[in-house]
Amino acid sequence: MAATLRDVARRARVSVSTASRVLSGADYPVGADLRSRVERAARELDYVPNAQAQALLQGTVGTVGVLAGDVRDPYFSEIINGIHAAATARKLLVTICNTDRDVDRELEYFRLLQAHRTGAVIVAGSELSDETYKRGMAARSRAFQDSGGRVIAVGNPFLEADHVLVDNIAGGRALGEHLVAHGHREIGVAAGDSTVLSTMDRIAGLRAALESVGGVVHVRYGEASREGGRLGARDLLERHPGITAIVGSADQMAIGALAFLRKAGVAVPDDVSVAGFNDIVGCEDVVPALTSVRLPLRDMGEAALELATTPAPSEEPLVRRLGTELIVRDSTGPARHR
Repeated sequence: MAATLRDVARRARVSVSTASRVLSGADYPVGADLRSRVERAARELDYVPNAQAQALLQGTVGTVGVLAGDVRDPYFSEIINGIHAAATARKLLVTICNTDRDVDRELEYFRLLQAHRTGAVIVAGSELSDETYKRGMAARSRAFQDSGGRVIAVGNPFLEADHVLVDNIAGGRALGEHLVAHGHREIGVAAGDSTVLSTMDRIAGLRAALESVGGVVHVRYGEASREGGRLGARDLLERHPGITAIVGSADQMAIGALAFLRKAGVAVPDDVSVAGFNDIVGCEDVVPALTSVRLPLRDMGEAALELATTPAPSEEPLVRRLGTELIVRDSTGPARHR
């Protein structure tokens, strides 16, 4: 039978309340001798503190909640890997809530995390340009922080919280300038959800680079998946036969575009160049290897967890800004007149 707090107190010859104060990490002063006896008794009995009981005293169970838009998407899974790595080093539990980019589901998960007295919530979820979503998330975030919790937003710049930010506009501009330098003036974008802020920023960066030289960007929105990229490439080339490059707003969409072009007998990059965003695992292994804008996804997750365990500032929120990097591979080259 597992040892109880009462067993520890009996062995250490102290009261149950004293044992609780020592093992719960409470600020209440306890003499060094008593503390040593309690800690030694807990080790000898292999006592494991009751996390739920501690939550009633402290308002936290050493658990971090993560609101993830879609755990199947490599973007989110790599961020989660970074969160897990940093949490493991700090002996924290991580609760993953897969929202499927559903506004109501994300808000409900946030409410449940607060109800279960989670210490911090990392919002790596929808990041939608939707007023209902923004108002709901802002209200829930304020309520959670007012109750003593921490909120860290990966993106979601409208939230009044600590932030991990990546400049997707700069990443899109860098890719656009790369394509412009290779003579591309008409490109297509196979994009995911039109209301996702990161997608909007990436397209804005591409447009800035192309339109600065009189070029044009055509966008086809669809599911942020391999199949979405395949259908996007097909529709873009049917509607705009002058396109010389296709960009997936996420790498899995770019890989879907590659598959479509290969089956259609279109040479990459000789006939059409292809590129993506995020630089997920596998970009080097597809044929041809995929040019991509690398986001430090694991670093983003680790930075979010570090913010969650950093003492809350008294005034301005904490912000970690991470950069992007254009990784040029074989899938992009000089534009050919089509």
